[in-house]
Order: sequence, then C-alpha cells, then structure tokens
Amino acid sequence: PLPTEKAMVCFGSMFIELPKEKTREMLRQDQEELDEEINKLRKDLRVKVNRLYEAQGKPELKGFNLNPMSAEEMKLINRILEG
Repeated sequence: PLPTEKAMVCFGSMFIELPKEKTREMLRQDQEELDEEINKLRKDLRVKVNRLYEAQGKPELKGFNLNPMSAEEMKLINRILEG
C-alpha cells in the first residue's frame, strides 16, 4: 500500500497525526464557520453603534454600513490598476 501523506494537528495540548485531506477539510470548514461568525458580529455591531449614536442624539455615521471587498474583487481591482 502507498503511504498516505499525514499532517500533525494540535487539538488543545495534544498533537494528532491525521491525513492531509481530512486536515485540509477540517480547516476549511472551521474557516467558513469563523467567517460566518465574524460577518454576524460585524452586522450586529453596526446596529448597536447606530442605536448608540441615536441615543446620544448624534447623526448616523456616514460610510459605516460599507462592506469589505472580497478577495476576488481585490484581485480584479489590482488587475485594473496594473493595466
């Protein structure tokens, strides 16, 4: 049998050897969950800041509802700028 490629992964204070494909899939899945949580927190923060400004009698922040550009959008802009 062909030896499978393995990677060492740290879980808490333990290192476990897992197949690279399984490790890659676990990391991808974790990153997707983190991205979702970050986006949810950003959305909630916008609402809370707007409520705070409203309670203080200040005008709503301009440009605060902007969304970050995706990696693909950044690549396209860089291509345009490079000519």
